Order: sequence, then C-alpha cells, then structure tokens
Amino acid sequence: MYATKILILHPIFPKNCGLKTAGWRLQTGTILHFYILHFTFYIPGTTCSPNKIGTGCLFVPFTFLSFAPMAKKNKYYVVWAGNTPGIYESWNDCQLQIKGYPNAKYKAFKTLAEAEAAYDGSYVDYFEKKGKKTPATISPEAMKEIVWDSISVDAACSGNPGVMEYQGVDTKNKAQIFYQKFELGTNNIGEFLALVHALAMFKNAGKDTPIYTDSRTAMAWVRNRKVKTQLKRTAKTAKLYELIARAETWLQNNTYNNKILKWNTEEWGEIPADFGRK
Repeated sequence: MYATKILILHPIFPKNCGLKTAGWRLQTGTILHFYILHFTFYIPGTTCSPNKIGTGCLFVPFTFLSFAPMAKKNKYYVVWAGNTPGIYESWNDCQLQIKGYPNAKYKAFKTLAEAEAAYDGSYVDYFEKKGKKTPATISPEAMKEIVWDSISVDAACSGNPGVMEYQGVDTKNKAQIFYQKFELGTNNIGEFLALVHALAMFKNAGKDTPIYTDSRTAMAWVRNRKVKTQLKRTAKTAKLYELIARAETWLQNNTYNNKILKWNTEEWGEIPADFGRK
C-alpha cells in the first residue's frame, strides 16, 4: 500500500461507487459538494493521518480516480456605458470597454438571455439605491424646476422582452395624448419609439414643446439616430422592427427644436407618463 497526493476536480461522487486498492474496498456512498484539493485520501477514525501510514490504513491511488474536470461556467457581461456598449463573453473584453471610461456601467449575468434582457432594459433597474424611495409628492422646489408646458413619455413591458406599450401624456394634468401597444418588445425600445412619436407629432404641428423622458438609453438612441437592441427578429417582432426602421429614417431625415429633458425621478417621483405597475 502507498499514500499519494490526489487532485479532486469533480464535486460529486457517484452513489455506491467502489474504489479498490490492494484487496480493500471502499464504499463511498453519495458525497455532494466535495471541494477538497491536494488532500491525501484515507479512512477517518483509524490510526492513519495525512502524513502517517499505519497498520490497517487504506489509501486510494490516483489511478483509481478518473473524474472529469468541472466545466467552467461562462458569464456574460453587459456594458451599458463604456467605450463600446454591448454584451461581452469574457471579463477581459468587458474590461477593455470600461477601463478609463468615467462612470462606466456594467454587470455580469449567468445566461445570455438574462444579459440580452438587461441590455435592452435600464441600468437603474439592476442597481437601484437601497433604501432610497422616490417622493410621493413633488416638493415646492421641484415644482419650480419642472417645465410644465411639456409632455412626458414612458413605456412599460410585461417581462423584458414581453408585451410592450408606450404613451405620451400632458406633464401637468396627465391627460393621454397618444398610446401604442405591441405583442413583443423591450422597455428601451418603447421609450425610444415614444420619443420619436412625440418629435414627429410636434414637427407636423410646428411646435417646439419640450419632451420629458426618464430613459437615458432612449435619449442616446435618439441622439445617435440608431437603436442598439438584442431583441430577436421574429414574426412577433416584425411590426415593431418595421416601426423602428421608420423611426430611425425619420431621425436621419428631419431636424427638430424640441428639447428632450431627463425627468429627475429621484427628486420628483415617477414621471407623469408612468404606467404605475412597479
């Protein structure tokens, strides 16, 4: 008999597996989550120890252990704000996008589906400040800051992606001005389409009314005249993608004087166009 150092890479021993050496047989039973590395395998309760071989000791040579290494779990990294926003499959690639970028916004996810939904969502949905609540009423100071002669737009999504809807309302009295609903979409797409809907509406009316939104992503898409989404093109999203293309074309061929303003949710509470389903 002899002792040997063994490297156990797999965390699960099969039930009733038998490990043999020099005529001795060891029934391991079922051992879950056995995360010991570089350890001498011996029978507890005998005179044996990891550094001592005594009479009656049973040691298991390395040749009796042929467990496959654990598969490394991949992570997907979403970069909302960085050198090139997107989804990356390695931490090294993610670091290239956030290194040196001021106030970079990123997060790791276990599955690609989760990452795609997050990228099409909002950064604040995954990093809400704990314990900080939005005010139920608008303070007198905020009342003076808000441009009341404006409209507010917002979107809601039952799942992300899921059934999506957007609307535009009068900022002061919350009267609905327009509304659209789609079978499948994302929150960011809805926020973007709501902004372009409002811009086109005011362009036709010859008005430069300001527009409030609580989505920085939608503001960036409008500013860049381009949507960056991971939503898959399917029969369910065909109509939505057609509208996205029309919105991008409109932005590329038109100018506007309307100010697109960021609604200060932390200080002012929910935007007037909010669907109230949080």
